[in-house]
Amino acid sequence: MAISWREQLSVGNNVIDSDHKHLFDILNRIEKSMLEKNRHELTAELEELTRYSLLHFEREEKIAQAAGYTQVPNLNLSHKSLMTRLDQMRAKFDVAGSDWSSEATEDFSQFLRTWLIDHVIKEDLLMKPVLQRLSPAFDPR
Repeated sequence: MAISWREQLSVGNNVIDSDHKHLFDILNRIEKSMLEKNRHELTAELEELTRYSLLHFEREEKIAQAAGYTQVPNLNLSHKSLMTRLDQMRAKFDVAGSDWSSEATEDFSQFLRTWLIDHVIKEDLLMKPVLQRLSPAFDPR
């Protein structure tokens, strides 16, 4: 089941919100690849998730720092932890080879949804009060 962006997840910054929407799209493509048991597409989408997550985390930290968000060091640690957990889960899924079960698909899908939603709700929404003092178009890069 696809996950959808909701306005309640907005942090009030166009760059970060756009990144989050793109990450949601990637997760939906990963789920589709898993359900179709398309290993080639799944591998490509997982690579895209890793690449784009790293890019997003870097952008997000730069914006947070420039906006005066005091918890950037904690945000950085959270991002590193998220990437470690993603790498561990990917390795576990890779071991399954090309014949993964529906349980493995559901576990991995649930992990990815939780990974992203928790990141947005538990980490990024904490920045919202700081970011809302600025223009939604604020981008110091």
